[in-house]
Amino acid sequence: MKRDLCRTVVMVTSLLCSITAAEPKWRWIGPAVQASSTSETQIHALKVTVLSTMLVAEPTGIGEWGFSALIEADGHRILVDTGARPETVLQNAREMNVDLSGVQEVILTHNHDDHVGGLLTLRRAMMKKNPAALSIAYVAKGIFYSRPSAQGESNPMIAIRRDYEATGGRFVENSGGADIFPGAWLTGPVPRKYPERNWSVSGKVQTPDGLVEDTIPEDQSLVLDTTQGLVVVTGCGHAGIVNILTDAATKFPGREVDAVIGGLHLFPASDEQLNWTGDEFRQFKVANLLGAHCTGIEAVYRLRQRAGLTRRTAVVGAVGSTFTLDEGIVAGALAQ
Repeated sequence: MKRDLCRTVVMVTSLLCSITAAEPKWRWIGPAVQASSTSETQIHALKVTVLSTMLVAEPTGIGEWGFSALIEADGHRILVDTGARPETVLQNAREMNVDLSGVQEVILTHNHDDHVGGLLTLRRAMMKKNPAALSIAYVAKGIFYSRPSAQGESNPMIAIRRDYEATGGRFVENSGGADIFPGAWLTGPVPRKYPERNWSVSGKVQTPDGLVEDTIPEDQSLVLDTTQGLVVVTGCGHAGIVNILTDAATKFPGREVDAVIGGLHLFPASDEQLNWTGDEFRQFKVANLLGAHCTGIEAVYRLRQRAGLTRRTAVVGAVGSTFTLDEGIVAGALAQ
């Protein structure tokens, strides 16, 4: 009897340990729970379309200090960030004949309002046509941390969270990397091996360890594993683009980088930092750069020169700019 009891205790203990070890790095914030995909399938067809950034390369669309891009990968469509002003991405998508009502998921790279400002407007507008449109938002741990300031709470995601969930939307919070569909890996919070310090804010964030400098700990990027190499899509790259590429290399060792797309927050960077970043681009064999939003115009040109890229392969991103595996960067008339 005692022997059977001991055997039962050992079996239960082993089961509990195995469940704890298998606990996922991300979770639903809401009533449903879903496991992550672990497919290693590479993406064969890819199109990235910029829907929000400062520059407008064609008469269609409006620019703003913000970022948003639509990703279309082997038939899967996902939005990265939602721009700054409530109506910008909605208006640009309409003018560009881009239908977002069939897009179910959105990635929010970090808490800043120039990346999350359009979320509620887009969700409310698109759900009229499709209740599931933009109903799943991937975020990283730290995005809901309080950012107290003299003017009060400065984190817009705290209020947005309540209103978004009221529409039936759900947040998926990750504390580490996660495969979100075949060939698409979300970094989650990026290890900061190098002291790039790619942010301009000087506020504080309330973490479980107390009130500390706000380094935007939740900053995350999307890494797409394509047949031509990795395509890395960033919002602001506050974790540092070299740190992001280093993190991606741990997930996909030996893979060259076909493109870096999005904001890199290098507009205030020194010549020394830009030179170092460009040299690192060479090491990662970055083949294309579509530097949008906070990358900086001069920074794009400096990276182009230092990384050995060309006018065709290193371009300032604009509203309507696209990147595909077949054609590379199509910048638009003004940006080319």
